Amino acid sequence: MFPEYRELISRLKSENGHFEKLFDKHNEMDQQIKNIEAKIEPGSREALESLKKEKLRLKDQLYDILQKADAAR
Repeated sequence: MFPEYRELISRLKSENGHFEKLFDKHNEMDQQIKNIEAKIEPGSREALESLKKEKLRLKDQLYDILQKADAAR
């Protein structure tokens, strides 16, 4: 996710607790979605769609933080 910000992501994860929490939550949701799609975990279509929407919302928040931090450099 966001390969152009790889270094900035590493820095923010160590310096910004809020960013780190959002980043980790996004990754957890991504894995949960993959597990449901692979039928490793149970989940309804509605639950899967809800997870995908929440993951996208988190991704938008992360991108916003990255853009602001990049502009501040």
